[in-house]
Amino acid sequence: MPRSHQAPSLVAPLMASLWLACAATMAHAEPVTDVHALAQKEQQPLLDTLRDLVNIESGSKDIDGLNQIAERVAGQLRQLGGTVEILQPTDIYRLDDTPDKIGPAVHATFKGTGSKKIMLIAHMDTVYLKGMLKDQPFRIDGDRAYGLGIADDKQGVALILHSVAMLQKLNFKDYGTLTVLTNGDEEISSPGWRSTITKFASDQDVVFSFEGGGTDGTLRLATSGIGSAYLTVRGKSSHAGSRPEGGINALYELSHQVLQMKDLSRPEQGLKLNWTVSKAGTNRNVIPADATAQADARALKVSDFDELQKALQDKIKNRLLPDSKVELKFEVRRPPLEANDASRRVAAYGKMIYGEIGLSLKVDEKATGGGTDAAFAALKTNGAVVEGMGLSGFGAHSNDAEYVQLNSIVPRLYLTTRMIMDLSTGKLK
Repeated sequence: MPRSHQAPSLVAPLMASLWLACAATMAHAEPVTDVHALAQKEQQPLLDTLRDLVNIESGSKDIDGLNQIAERVAGQLRQLGGTVEILQPTDIYRLDDTPDKIGPAVHATFKGTGSKKIMLIAHMDTVYLKGMLKDQPFRIDGDRAYGLGIADDKQGVALILHSVAMLQKLNFKDYGTLTVLTNGDEEISSPGWRSTITKFASDQDVVFSFEGGGTDGTLRLATSGIGSAYLTVRGKSSHAGSRPEGGINALYELSHQVLQMKDLSRPEQGLKLNWTVSKAGTNRNVIPADATAQADARALKVSDFDELQKALQDKIKNRLLPDSKVELKFEVRRPPLEANDASRRVAAYGKMIYGEIGLSLKVDEKATGGGTDAAFAALKTNGAVVEGMGLSGFGAHSNDAEYVQLNSIVPRLYLTTRMIMDLSTGKLK
């Protein structure tokens, strides 16, 4: 029989509702006492690690700083019993702004006695320039810890390290493999480590990404894809006063191209294309021979980027000036992360775990703007990918003081540790 066209669209919301209802039913369960007590004891060691990480400046282009923080992270993972290596990039996806050198990644594996494969990812690099640490040093003020890059994403690195430490202290090894990967190029769209993240994540049952959870600790099951379009027009220069007809005005052609591409956005499906930068000409009295423009693109589905690229290439075939040359390059800087049933199930279980300690946990299935490395992890895996496992905080990428909330440390340690334990023992299927 032919299938109804409406049924598939109802399945995911129905399943999500069932899982959330199940989580709500179990929300008043008691916390696992030894895990929660250990999370409380682990707060100060985590803050000590966070202080050390913040005190190492590690901007995406600061190779010395990235090497230093990689050694620090690798050393702590070795102390925890992992098989650890500091990797140097060999498969670089060069983007328009990719620097000559890419920072390292730290890869660690912990072998257990079970079968589940679980991966934890975070990034060591920041957006800040060397020398800015003096303006945002590590400090604790009330219920906040401040510091350069503390929310994005040094808290994520510290949270992974101390979640693994908790598993060790609990003598828990029922997972099959526990993989940790921290990279040094996320803030420049991960040109050196995107393929590695995808490869390592491809056979995982679950990938947890430890970007911050925002001010309210929301888990994210979807993130926006980010793309860039680069338009180049070649014309011919000539005197703008005495012989304009001898030239081919690249600015005219560029304007024509941008205008005919202005309606390619599909806001109702989350596809956005906006031309944001342009340049043409050298002198007022010279017909411009060259012109360029750049556009920012956002999408919620990988297929939407594929269709957008095709539409752009089709558009440039229609030229205002037949003798001009028009080229268009499109970069997928970061693919979108799309929610699936596996990630919904894991997130719903996380709500139940938070309920054990009297807290509510928000889960967002709709992308809200930025993209993360979680999307690379999801490209070739059928398992769950959950973003936003990090601490609550605010101020990333700003000149204002960046901070994390201290009262989110124990809940996030408890959540991460319990997730790993229950996934490993089959309580979370």
